[in-house]
Amino acid sequence: MLFISATVSRACGATVPALCAVVMWVWPAVSWAQSAGATPSQAFKLTPSSYVNDSGQRASDWNLRWHQGAHTTWLGHYSNSDQFVQSRAGYEYAWQTNWGQWVPSLQVASKGFAGGSINWQSPGVVHGLLGWGRTNGETYYNLNFDPNDSVLYGAGYKPSERHHLSLYNISDNRFNTGQSVTHLVWRYAPNDRQRLTLDLAAKQGRASADEPEVKGQTISLVFDHGPVFIHWAQDRKVNFSDDNQTRLSLGVRF
Repeated sequence: MLFISATVSRACGATVPALCAVVMWVWPAVSWAQSAGATPSQAFKLTPSSYVNDSGQRASDWNLRWHQGAHTTWLGHYSNSDQFVQSRAGYEYAWQTNWGQWVPSLQVASKGFAGGSINWQSPGVVHGLLGWGRTNGETYYNLNFDPNDSVLYGAGYKPSERHHLSLYNISDNRFNTGQSVTHLVWRYAPNDRQRLTLDLAAKQGRASADEPEVKGQTISLVFDHGPVFIHWAQDRKVNFSDDNQTRLSLGVRF
């Protein structure tokens, strides 16, 4: 453990500092979870993330989720090189009915932000997806990277617990921005300890009603191995800006 930490520390001088911070902080938890035999069913999930924009802006985010049965709560903290700092907390409930699964959620954040959503998935191997979200319009750095005041519609195909394919669109329906993001998501679990998630997205829209429209694409890849996961994404026109962003998360369940 000490040898690995020292090696990472020496390497940081030649790489992105924020990325190294992710590795150095999460590595002890990863090692502990592996030695304890943690599995993806464990209650807690810690996700430190690093964001780097082409413009040079850097940001970090920490998110701790707790999941038990139908209940999920989370705490998070975001900070970037423009000195924008925001903490958040949220809760969601997965309600199973004969008509499918309903997932209402609420989130609050510093700077006065509050928001909520409700999503529905119909039962069946082939299923429908619907959703609706609203915020109070206060300042918020959008870590969903999709419109928050929006409607969602789509469909999915889940022939087994190991395979899931979904196609859906999320579009702004409040602020006249024309924001629209279409996702194609494929999840595959070759065994009980590993899972691969690929998310391909295409977007178009404006950051605000009076700004020019942009178009961009996102590729996101998540690999789970036991209690450990790594998430990489390349996002062109992130949050409908002129900037491109690379994201890296290295997390652990425990």
